Amino acid sequence: MTKRALIVIDVQESFRARPIWRLIDNPDIADDVNRLVDHAREAGDLVVWVLHEEPGTGTPFDPATGHVRYLDGLRAPRDGEPQVRKTSHNAFTTTNLQQQLIERGVGEVLISGIRTEQCCETTARLASDLGYQVTFVVDATATNPIPHPDAPADLTPEEILADPRTLSSEAVVERTVFALARRFATIATVDEVVTPSSR
Repeated sequence: MTKRALIVIDVQESFRARPIWRLIDNPDIADDVNRLVDHAREAGDLVVWVLHEEPGTGTPFDPATGHVRYLDGLRAPRDGEPQVRKTSHNAFTTTNLQQQLIERGVGEVLISGIRTEQCCETTARLASDLGYQVTFVVDATATNPIPHPDAPADLTPEEILADPRTLSSEAVVERTVFALARRFATIATVDEVVTPSSR
């Protein structure tokens, strides 16, 4: 019975369809996640695929736009690997993810995906509260600089970078690590996961 699951969260073309993708801190995230997927499959672990959708919004997250699909270059899900679509930030609230994990006897989850501090961190926190042992694979996540809360909502990527109040991607990742470590998750790198003896 599978005891561990890799959760791949929102590694989808929706993000690449937005201008801010130009500022993504890990444009090669598909390669990093693929390493985790290959390792999980070799180890007999479950791989769970999550896509985010916002039907009827006309945004890149609206399924009608055609962007709610896995990022080009990402491994394709195999038969038997659960695929869920969510409408909340975390991967549990609006899906049957917990049921899928319970049915397979999963007690440990590895978190990867987009965005580091949003859907990935939120899923990690909730997974911890639900009793799962959580590993947050930080370099298999991706995010972008975050505008100041008082900044206009329609800033271009260049304007976001030009605003000295913008929170850099590096700061976003650092804050996520500080918030999760020793509270909600163990922080790990892809190398540490695929080569456990290096930890």
